[in-house]
Amino acid sequence: MRWNLRMKAAERGIWKSTELRRMLADAGLDVSAGKMSALWTGTPTTIRLDDLELICAVLDCTPTDLLICEADKVAARRPVKAAVASGEAATPIAPRLGRTRSAPPV
Repeated sequence: MRWNLRMKAAERGIWKSTELRRMLADAGLDVSAGKMSALWTGTPTTIRLDDLELICAVLDCTPTDLLICEADKVAARRPVKAAVASGEAATPIAPRLGRTRSAPPV
């Protein structure tokens, strides 16, 4: 996924994270300066759906405008399925040896 917040904000004429932070606060979402900086400069690892909904309302967009799927990156993370689909033999799964399990409780 690619986070597209800055582009959507720029399309609305918002060039600074402080402007967006103020608009979000006016809409009822108080974002700390650190969290706003993380949202503005990078891709968040998590975001609350309520926060995403409010950001979309302020920017007049949809979640699909902010979260852009990159299919080539998804395909690159699945090499085993690609090998199976092409007819090549998949790497066999080897058991982990040397680990003992405790007995179940009585």
